Amino acid sequence: MALRSVVFKAELGIADLDRHYYQDHVLTLARHPSETDARMMVRLLAFILNASETLEFGKGLSSDDEPALWDRDLTGVVTKWIEVGQPDERLIRKACGRADKVLIYAFGRAVDMWWKQNAKALARQDKLQVWLIDSDDCAAMVALVERGMQLQCTLQDGELMIAAERDTIQIKPQRLSAE
Repeated sequence: MALRSVVFKAELGIADLDRHYYQDHVLTLARHPSETDARMMVRLLAFILNASETLEFGKGLSSDDEPALWDRDLTGVVTKWIEVGQPDERLIRKACGRADKVLIYAFGRAVDMWWKQNAKALARQDKLQVWLIDSDDCAAMVALVERGMQLQCTLQDGELMIAAERDTIQIKPQRLSAE
């Protein structure tokens, strides 16, 4: 018997002072059986940081042809390709060929090793930005997980504050660069 995805609902109130974007979103997140709460919450974080009317979740773990999230214009051209975790460098190159902008939100125990192995190759991709979500921030986001989440999200000067019923957390993604 195949395991089914677990469905989570998230009501987001987003106030992005950096981009002057103020909108409410009601999202349904399907957590794949092999996906962790941390990965699901980093996907949600990526949505919050890049929110737009056209941003949507891809098929994720079940498809190599779609990212975790993507934003497409009215003609279907991919304007943003967003991955979470530690994607393969070949996948990132392919994404850079298909999208105007590629973002990676890297997290996890082996992220330092992944970055050391891939930084030089990734530095050649001019459409790419890599952001680190540290383990403490991941743990704080996982503590907010509920089947029905109501989150107020304020982004200012690159720092995100997420207020939930149980707690308020602050997250500051760190931009990685191959220097």
